[in-house]
Amino acid sequence: MVPNHDASVQNGLDMSNARKQASTDVTNVKNFIYNGKQEWQRKERLVEIMSKDPAFDKRGREWMTRTEKYSRGLRMLNRMYDLEQSLGWRREDTAVATGLLDEALPISLHVTAFEPVFLLQASPELLNRYAALIANRGIFGCYMQTELGHGSNVASLETTATYIPETKEFEIHSPTLTSSKWWIGALGKTATHGVVQAKLILPGGEDMGPHLFFIQLRSLETHKLLPGITVGDIGPKAFSAYAATDNGFARFDHVRIPKEHMLSKFAQVADDGKYVKPPHAKISYGGMLYIRSHMVTNAGWITAKAAVISIRYATVRRQGTKGPDGLEKQVISYPSLHSRLLPILSRAYVFIGMGRTLSRAFQIMAQRLSSGDTSLLAELHAVTSGLKVLCTTASVQDMESARRSMGGHGYSAFNGIGRVYGDMVASVTYEGENFVLDQQAVRAALKAFHNLFGDDGKSRPSSSTIQNLPPSTYYLRLLANTPSSEPPILQDASNSSASSWNDPETLILLLEWRAALLVHELAQTVRDPDATIYQRVSKGTTEAFVGRRVGEMIGALRGNSELKKNDVVVLSKLYLLFLQTTVESALADFLSFSLLRIQNPSRVGASRDPTRGLRMAIARNCLELLPEAIGLTDALGFSDWELDSALGVYDGKVYQALWDKAQMEPLNEKEVPDAYEESIRPMLLRGQRMAQKLDRTKL
Repeated sequence: MVPNHDASVQNGLDMSNARKQASTDVTNVKNFIYNGKQEWQRKERLVEIMSKDPAFDKRGREWMTRTEKYSRGLRMLNRMYDLEQSLGWRREDTAVATGLLDEALPISLHVTAFEPVFLLQASPELLNRYAALIANRGIFGCYMQTELGHGSNVASLETTATYIPETKEFEIHSPTLTSSKWWIGALGKTATHGVVQAKLILPGGEDMGPHLFFIQLRSLETHKLLPGITVGDIGPKAFSAYAATDNGFARFDHVRIPKEHMLSKFAQVADDGKYVKPPHAKISYGGMLYIRSHMVTNAGWITAKAAVISIRYATVRRQGTKGPDGLEKQVISYPSLHSRLLPILSRAYVFIGMGRTLSRAFQIMAQRLSSGDTSLLAELHAVTSGLKVLCTTASVQDMESARRSMGGHGYSAFNGIGRVYGDMVASVTYEGENFVLDQQAVRAALKAFHNLFGDDGKSRPSSSTIQNLPPSTYYLRLLANTPSSEPPILQDASNSSASSWNDPETLILLLEWRAALLVHELAQTVRDPDATIYQRVSKGTTEAFVGRRVGEMIGALRGNSELKKNDVVVLSKLYLLFLQTTVESALADFLSFSLLRIQNPSRVGASRDPTRGLRMAIARNCLELLPEAIGLTDALGFSDWELDSALGVYDGKVYQALWDKAQMEPLNEKEVPDAYEESIRPMLLRGQRMAQKLDRTKL
């Protein structure tokens, strides 16, 4: 140990030195990741306001009861909308401010599900009456789809909406216990209205499948439930997550609503009970696509938080081998650690960019849907299905990996990751359980394959057909153009110095070949599929799509006049790391299809591992990115207030932050706890008496 060395002081020195090492221009990269200087400044301004407002104080929330957290959540929302009005925030300001509240709150489903679904599918009459109320939170809404007995299988929902032509009403009814709406955010105690998914039953008894209906739940004067409606909160969630959100249940006992309350912009029921079909069978999926596109963006920023916290902590934590300075090494210098954390950072950057792309695509689709154009619906449905699975699965895994990288202190509630992990882990099951949602991506891939090659898979598409392939199935061109060709890297995959492993286009092409061959394999064996083919096809096709988009991101970097040359180099390496580690995670598929080979396996001293070259390239890239890690995390722009993490503080003084947090523990308010007289003292006295008896027995 170095004489008079204070590890707590060293924390600050290590963080300061790490910032000096970084060569990137943090301001420029920050503007890039926030899609412009104006957007970053908006967020910075809002953080400044909210972090100083007592209503948003995060101290002590670890010790609150669930009821206290729910009440606090609503106080924060109320204060935020007070600020919106008093400070003249625009809608975009409020959206950013809502995102700064790092807890799942009742209003989130109003904004991300209820409002977009209503605006997209309500009739002009309903919009005229309720759109302003919804936009200004004059009513609070929820999206009522999932039931006690059915979630992802929407077609089998049991709640009914029977049309009564005599009174021009729909009768909403829950015929069974399992038809109870369940898991509905904001339903338990907050929402005044809802959009309910129910089977449309025509007067003759014909079941037209699930449709959407607008329903009032509570009185706007007293907040009491309306007649025939039974509602409550479903109780605490796993990991004590979503504590401030009142996920609820609801049962309807023949509740009548006006005919006009069917969301009838597309599908309709005439006064006499005749059904008017929508222009597209899945047009009602529009709102769900918005939710899924939002989830990709959210996964990116949540992953970013985990990356920032874990990389900052690993930078100042010293443990193990001593270096030339006599101090234990910074743990981020160990390959076993930085090879885990830097890929997480790369996925954060990519998912944030993908979320932005999806949001733009959804806006274009929504504009076209409003005029009856459904041409983009199928493509966006396929893309969002695969991306929702990919991004939420990766984010949950990355958060746990980041938490575990912090060792024992990573188990503390003060680490800042565990709390958010509890909220994020639910994302793999809501809005489509991921293993079920895989099948949506697979169906789209198989449909595209058969459209190109026919039911027997032997037809040859025209060159114009291939050129017009949408982005989600662009990889299929490989099967049409050169069915037996292979990327050049395949001939010497074990070569650790092969430049191909550092070539984005080669890596992208590999991902596309894997996707094409997986879809071809499934098409040939669809009547007798193996145990994991659906998951591999979904992951493979989605990663091929993302890989091509990452290639476009790298290309766009080179044309970005706001970034310095060095910033472009560093960001390109980060995106390259994403591609490299994505290929690495799919090695089983590449080896299954013999896509990786060794040129001369009998050569003395040569590796017989065809994956070694890729792994060595990843190791080198991580080492080159290591000095840039703190700069890249700072560019994500999180304040200490946002992270609320003792281990991720900006100044690096994590030990002091942990100490200060521990002093807030309520158990520490009394030197002798109340439990002493009740339990500790009786146990001690009992044990002492028993020990005395044993001593006398020995005598």
